[in-house]
Amino acid sequence: MGRGLDILEALAQTTAGGLLGTSPAGLSKHMGRDRSQISRSLAVMAEEGYVLRASRNASLNWRLYADAQELTAHRLRTDGQTALEGMVEDTGESCYLGVLIGDTTVTIAERVPPGSNQVGSWIGRPYPAYCSDCGQALLSDADDAEVAAVLARTDFAPHGPNTPADLDDFLRRLEGTRRRGYSIVDEEAEPGLYSVAAPVRDFRGEVVSALQVVGPKARIAPMLETCAGAALRWARWLEGCLQAPPGAASGPARA
Repeated sequence: MGRGLDILEALAQTTAGGLLGTSPAGLSKHMGRDRSQISRSLAVMAEEGYVLRASRNASLNWRLYADAQELTAHRLRTDGQTALEGMVEDTGESCYLGVLIGDTTVTIAERVPPGSNQVGSWIGRPYPAYCSDCGQALLSDADDAEVAAVLARTDFAPHGPNTPADLDDFLRRLEGTRRRGYSIVDEEAEPGLYSVAAPVRDFRGEVVSALQVVGPKARIAPMLETCAGAALRWARWLEGCLQAPPGAASGPARA
């Protein structure tokens, strides 16, 4: 099994530049392994659906990518709950895990502290990305052209006194998020609301979700450093979970 996984990893590396496939001879040279052994292993993996064979070349089957995406989504919902619990313990505030769908963000998990006056749940509810801390964090790795494409049909309607007025205004704020490594939304989503969010990257290094700390400005703004630190620590921990075997990661060290 170990040898098979080594071959799959080498196949992914040799085709990362956009090549349609790699021959057993190419893999043999790349790995320093016997060509006939690699050829036999590729034949078995092709029968099991892990590898596609075309002519003399082999490439990873799309099934592996689909399985990886499904595993990532599962880990976000399970280990994401642990991250949220840790954030609530660290900050004493309501915390959320969101993803980007079109030009909106959607909460997929949440944790609120005891005694919270939150009415109902945010899970499954879409919110405009342009006035959300989660939206800025989720778009922080995208370049300006990609962000413009995501928000091409967005109506920048005001939701709070500081809502971005248009795309250029949003991009200026997004630049601050990129520099800091986390977003700050100050009464952009609604009056009196203040929040921070840190991006979470998957095994490909792509932003797939964001961890948020949300609450009244009068309470959150003075503890910005604490909230941002908690979001960043638990985001890095969650990233480790998305790249590690189940149960391999322990909670991050407290500041």
